[in-house]
Amino acid sequence: MKKVVLGLLVIPFVFACSPSVKRVETNLVKDVGGGWNDTDAQMVAQEMITDCLSGGWYNKFVTRNGKEPVVIVGTVVNNSMEHINTAVFVEEMQRALINSGKVEFVASSAERGEIRTERLEQDEFASEETRKAFGKEVGADFMLSGVLNSVVDKSGSKALVFYQTNLKLINIETNQIVWNGQKQIKKYVKRSKVSF
Repeated sequence: MKKVVLGLLVIPFVFACSPSVKRVETNLVKDVGGGWNDTDAQMVAQEMITDCLSGGWYNKFVTRNGKEPVVIVGTVVNNSMEHINTAVFVEEMQRALINSGKVEFVASSAERGEIRTERLEQDEFASEETRKAFGKEVGADFMLSGVLNSVVDKSGSKALVFYQTNLKLINIETNQIVWNGQKQIKKYVKRSKVSF
């Protein structure tokens, strides 16, 4: 009898502790905690890539070379005060660059390593007609890299969070910076408990 009563007392606690999950649209803009989120990554990437491709370097390159530039995204360093998965931001930039139709794009160093391994295996195992040859990779003309910084000004349960993203487009052959962009986001966050 004691086990039954104990079991009946435990059941409400089990259900009270279970999470509530609701699926939402992926394009829904909703700040839950006030930190950097997917909406910030998408917005910053899109705006910065649009600004980058409208810069004077682009027309200069196309006029001089008669072709679209080849771009690679390098490292984006997270110097903010929170954990941010910069891979999401890098993917957003790659997507914006590719979908612009204004540049050619090459794989990252990690992706190239995997492709080169595949090419090695094809050398041994694939037929002569379908084997892909070494030495035909396209070299990038420019590398896009940058840094993500943040500053938090807090008092009690209120905080002002400032994010600044700086990106540079660098000519790989000459090391010249041909474009330098910046995007800022500021968020006012008020919480019932201090948790910054």
